Amino acid sequence: MTRKRVVSGIAAFVAVMVIGTSARAATMQIGSSGRTYASSAVQCVANPSTGQLAPTVEAGLFNPRKGTSAVVAVNGITLATVTADAPAVTVWLVDGNNTVVMSLSKKSADTYTFAVQAGMCTLPDTSHNTFSADGTLEYAASGKSYATVTPGCALNPATGVGQMYVNLFDNGGYLLNVSVNGQALTQLSSTRPHTPVFLSAGTNVISAANGFLTIDYYIRDGGTGSCALP
Repeated sequence: MTRKRVVSGIAAFVAVMVIGTSARAATMQIGSSGRTYASSAVQCVANPSTGQLAPTVEAGLFNPRKGTSAVVAVNGITLATVTADAPAVTVWLVDGNNTVVMSLSKKSADTYTFAVQAGMCTLPDTSHNTFSADGTLEYAASGKSYATVTPGCALNPATGVGQMYVNLFDNGGYLLNVSVNGQALTQLSSTRPHTPVFLSAGTNVISAANGFLTIDYYIRDGGTGSCALP
């Protein structure tokens, strides 16, 4: 297959939305009060004030009733007040340990902790990856794997909602350890040569490591984290 070299680009953006209970339960952690939630994992999205990727989570009220509110603070600094009319807020984190507190009253508060590794939102260099002549496939510089370029939409069995995804392929029977955003996903080999990779909201970094020899990277935009099933 003829391949041509291009420089990979990425469009990352911030999207804060209220999602259904079933989707939220799969992607969020619920506080001990049962009335607040926060993202289950840190995501890298573009900070609108700087345009640079930065670590972030979403925090908000879970199934709020009218009149319910909570004060959101991160690392001891008050950030915002969420209400039933505006139940969610984006919380920007810093490198190291972060504590997000959702205070429902003087006596009731939920606490969430997040560890951010230094440089976790620095994107790997994929400029040496190449593309198929029709632009539908991206090949890693190592030649050991390739991935579809344009995400599709399908039901993610792990979350029960529609999510954007790409297909990742083993390009020769290598043993490849696949991860997405630093979380181990599966292994590819001659007996399992391909896998769908579901994308979270914002920027996603997919890696395929052949032991300590090579690591292939692909960068994909997962949109808002959900999609309308066909």
